[in-house]
Amino acid sequence: MSPRVLLFTGKGGVGKTTAAAATATLAARRGLKTLVVSTDTAHSLADALAAEPGEIAPGLHLHQVDTQRSMERHWGELRDYARGLLAELGLDEVTSEEITVLPGAEEVIALLELREHARAGTWDVIVVDCAPTAETLRLLALPEALDWHMSRLMPLGRRIMRLASPFVRGVARVSAPGEEVMSAGERLHRGLMEVRGLLTGDRASVRLVLTPESVVLAEARRTLTSLNLYGYRVDAVVANRVFPPGGADEWRAQWVAAQSRLLAEAEESFAPLPVHVVPYLPAEPVGEAALAAVGEALYGAADPFGPPSVRRPLRLSADELALDLPGADRADVDLARKGDELIVTAGPYRRILALPVALARREISGAVLRDGVLRVRFTSGDEPGTTPNPDDRGTRSAAT
Repeated sequence: MSPRVLLFTGKGGVGKTTAAAATATLAARRGLKTLVVSTDTAHSLADALAAEPGEIAPGLHLHQVDTQRSMERHWGELRDYARGLLAELGLDEVTSEEITVLPGAEEVIALLELREHARAGTWDVIVVDCAPTAETLRLLALPEALDWHMSRLMPLGRRIMRLASPFVRGVARVSAPGEEVMSAGERLHRGLMEVRGLLTGDRASVRLVLTPESVVLAEARRTLTSLNLYGYRVDAVVANRVFPPGGADEWRAQWVAAQSRLLAEAEESFAPLPVHVVPYLPAEPVGEAALAAVGEALYGAADPFGPPSVRRPLRLSADELALDLPGADRADVDLARKGDELIVTAGPYRRILALPVALARREISGAVLRDGVLRVRFTSGDEPGTTPNPDDRGTRSAAT
């Protein structure tokens, strides 16, 4: 069986690293062989656990990505080609090396290594401390976006390179990418699609971490909508740094009242997801023992390592596509159809969905966003004139 994969994200500074480390510590203490990793370049996970990478407690392993070594293994050919091409254009070796360090490479490598750890069959639970929400959303959207481009451009690119290589070498006097470079790009593409399959599968889910503050709560709501748009399941919310009730101090009483109101708002916004509360602690929880106590307080009697109880955000039937978009506003949701693709926009985020053959042959008969679910209905298969125009770019608002 594949491991249970738990991803933690949230606005910067809300304590997502603490929540991830506490969850991993709890898993190990419950007898589950646990790996905790980070896609956050800040690398604060090791600081929270007060440990170096390796086995830091019985059954608990901390992994930190070795970017340089993994870069060579995953896309060495691509980088070597780019570096050589820049050198041919007259740039010195140091400058070429700096330019070919890909933005976001460390986060992408962390995803590829996560796939390898999941396939190894060693772990019962893998906990991932993700980057803050904006970076996490871009990262999780990357595999599908890359798939869209690669599936269209790579076959064309191979044909062009076969025809143009002699011209490029003879006239432009620079090296054209060879078969090994094209193959490296395809391997990267396949690897990221396997990561997406892992993270959208039945053994993976995301947990949103927030503090009871208005700005943080608003961002968490948008993040929930966006994660669902991209097909990732959110199965719980963690409310961190919550003041316990009591005390006669007026300043603290005001904080307790404000947080109580926002917690009630959070429970309403994220229902039916559970909202796990972590009290504001007298000291920062650092080290395995302190984090274990946080984990116990965080989940109580709940089982945080069982299969996610929430359904897949995207569901297809014979005549309908349903996509959960909790918290989405009708004014922010748009729908466009182009050939066999459905383009769904929710706020600033967009997803291109390749329709299955059974639906791609039909026209859209209606779309509605109600109770946090976007439902796109298609004409039944036996109706005449149901083949869509491949150049159809008509946009339909889901606010019907």
